[in-house]
Parts: sequence; structure tokens; C-alpha cells
Amino acid sequence: MSQGSDGPWELPKGWEWAPFADVARVASNLVSPFDYPDLPHIAPNHIESETGRLLPFSTVAEDGVKSPKHLFTSGHILYSKIRPYLAKVVMVKFDGLCSADMYPIATELDPGYLTLWLRSPAFTGLAAKHQGRSVLPKINKEALVKLPVPVPPLAEQQRIVVALDEQLSRLSAGAQSLGGTMGKADALRRKVLARLTKAPGDSWTQYQLGDLAASVRNGMYVSRPGVEPDGVAILRIGAVRPLRLELTDLRYSAVEEQQVAEDGYLLEGGDLLFTRYNGNPAYVGACAVVPEGAGPLTYPDKLIRVQLRRDIADAEFVAMACTGGSARQVIASAVKTTAGQAGIAGRDLKKVPISLPSLEEQRHRVRVYQSWEAVIARLETEVSKGQRRVGQLRRSLLAEAFAGRLVPQDPAEEPAEELLTRIRAEREAAGATTPRRRSPRRAPAQRKRASDTALTSDAPPPPGADAPAFAAATQPTLDLEIPS
Repeated sequence: MSQGSDGPWELPKGWEWAPFADVARVASNLVSPFDYPDLPHIAPNHIESETGRLLPFSTVAEDGVKSPKHLFTSGHILYSKIRPYLAKVVMVKFDGLCSADMYPIATELDPGYLTLWLRSPAFTGLAAKHQGRSVLPKINKEALVKLPVPVPPLAEQQRIVVALDEQLSRLSAGAQSLGGTMGKADALRRKVLARLTKAPGDSWTQYQLGDLAASVRNGMYVSRPGVEPDGVAILRIGAVRPLRLELTDLRYSAVEEQQVAEDGYLLEGGDLLFTRYNGNPAYVGACAVVPEGAGPLTYPDKLIRVQLRRDIADAEFVAMACTGGSARQVIASAVKTTAGQAGIAGRDLKKVPISLPSLEEQRHRVRVYQSWEAVIARLETEVSKGQRRVGQLRRSLLAEAFAGRLVPQDPAEEPAEELLTRIRAEREAAGATTPRRRSPRRAPAQRKRASDTALTSDAPPPPGADAPAFAAATQPTLDLEIPS
């Protein structure tokens, strides 16, 4: 390809667009896992989406691998062909076996440079256009090898990798700091809840949730609720989150409101809803209060409604106790898992211990928590803004890099056209279809480790930016104003 109209955008002088097949190859090498029990085993779930960070993994034997896998070697790029829009790509510095759902890739370019390109949103967008299937999208080898790669001179590829490593490392540090702040905000929320729902001494009255309930009932079964407003609105199964009820994404039961009311499934303001079943045990027993004025609304059979005796219990306070107090620990211990689904029964919820002060004191403590929650929520909003800013800066960095604006060009360097010609000649001389193989047979175990954090890439190129000013802008600013 030429540097002009044959690629998605214009490249600088000395660069060339090239098909993937001209600069890299899928180094397929399926082997029996029983011959390599001590080698690391890498699957798509071991690679963090977009960042390329390698998550903890195990050996072939520890994972009980039985089907053939690809043998890869140090310096290969592992590319997940399943759901290419997730951009799961990493360059490895060790030998091992990878899932057949991944392509081990060898390249004559700088492998760090190609890794960044394969993980970039620009490439990911191109790959996603060729993904087959609808249930489990994947890109096949025939489509992959035709996709374009922007090729700069080899020395410039190396300068780009160094520059991106420096800038992206700073962004990663900023993102990690922001993530830590978000975790601290949630820990503060739990601490506040625990303190506000804990009795000072033995001054509060001890109950079980069943003692406070006028009714405990599973929701109504609806086989296929619709999206059109035909019948009474019904909550989604995932609508209940700790102290929060999602009311913006509703379905409709095709049963009239009068019938729902007669059957006793119409929700009222002040009702408590608990998650009865969920694939994630952490969400089972999550509790939220139905707000006043929510409108005609019902709930599915994977939720449990608790209607409280309002003469002794404030719904918001009981929800607080079931979310962050000792009651939450009892709920978590009652969760059981069957066929991959975690669940809790209404009879177990009835046994959850709840300590209550007077109604007046309950309502006072609810107001105190709400004031704390407002502060915590504002902090989380600011952190989220910072996280989005990190993502924007990362995308801008990658846009500059693959448009040729991140590092200076050197006219004296071998242009990409000559590099591509030399690669073709070397392939012809060596036999282009014969991959280089090594046999790391029965290498020492390298288990349960996280690898070097690979570089992250993110977005399509233009428009341009002033490179020095842009580089300065990528220094993450984490001065968040915490409300008092």
C-alpha cells in the first residue's frame, strides 16, 4: 500500500500502509498440552480488555487443559480473536501455551509497536467490521491478515514505543490512583453504614426481619416481559442494587394493573426489595426501598418484597442495616449456590437479626447517612470524571502516535517502503511460510503471576495536536476537590 489513499488516513512521508500479512503472521502451532504441563497457560480471560494487562494465570497442568493449544514463545503477540471489540492483546516475554481462541503472532516490525496498533481503537474498529457470528463474534485469520497496518521506519517505531511507554505509564499510575480513591469512597460508605446501624450497648430492641414484616413474598412469574408499554411496568431482575433501585429500564408484564393489584403484586412506596437470585453472589440479598410515587409497578419472581410494620420500622433504616450492618453478614452467609446461580430464600431473610432504636432515632440516622452519601456521591462523580479524562488522553495519545505526530521523523532513516521490500526479500530467502519454532518442553513452572503491564492503546487518528503541548497535557492531574 502507499502512504496516501490506500489507508484509512494520510501518513507522513516515509511511512507506508501495509496489509497485516506483509508485516506479521499467525504463528499457529497446535500441540498436545500433556507434553507441556509446567508451561504457563494463557486464555482470553487472562488479558485485561484494552489495557493489555496480563492477569494472574496458572500452568497447563493446574488448569487441567486437555485439548490442543498453540505453543507460543517469548516475543510473540497474543491476540484474542473472540470478541475483537474487547481489544485483548498482549506481548509476552515467556514461553507457554495459549487458547485456540487466540492467535500467536510473530512480526518483523517492532513487536511493541504492532501490539499497540492491534490494541488501538482504530484497529479494533476495523477488526470489528469483519467479525463473524452474532452470539460469539470472532475474526478469522483470512480477514485479519488483510487488515491495514501503518508502518513507519523501524527506528521511529522504536521511538514511538518508548514515548508511549513513558506517557501511558503515567496515565496508568493516574488511573490506578483514581481507582484507589473510588475504593476508599466505597469503604467510607460501608463504614458509615456500619456505625449508624450499630446499637450503642444494649439500648436498642432486637428483632428478626420476619418480626418487622407484615408480608414477605416472591415476585410474579412473567415468561417474556415486553418492551412496549402494554400492561403494568415490571422491574428488571438486576434493578435492585445496594440502597438503589433502577427505575429507568423497565419491562411490561402484559397483565393489567387491576389484576396485578388483586393478586397482591403491586408495589407500594416504602416496600423493601431484595435480590433473590443472581449469577454474582455479591448481589444476592442486595436491598433497596421502593420510592414514593414510583407509579404502577410490579416485580419479577427473582426478587423478594418485604412489607414492613411501619409503626416500629423505617424502611430506609432497615435497608441500611441489611446493606452495611451486621445484618448484611448474616444475609451473605445464608446465600446458597445451585447450578451456577446464587440465591437466598425468603425464610432465611426472615431470620436476619435487626436492632432498632426508636422510630425518631431511625429517621435521624437515615438523614445523617443521606448527608454522608451526598458527599461520597459527589466524590465518586469527580473520580469518574477523572477516569474519563484518562481514557480521553489515552485515546489522544494513540491517535497522535499512529498519525505520525507523536515523535519527530528523521529523513535519514530507512523509509518504510525499503523496510517492506527488505522484509519480503528476507521472507523469500528464508521460506516465508516456515515459522521459527522453539521447544520449551517441560520448562519450569511459571504460575499464578501477573506479567509486565503491556501498553494501552485507544482511538482513531486525526485531528492533530501540537506534540509538545500534547505531551505536557498527558501528565495526569489528580487534584480532586473533596466536598466537606
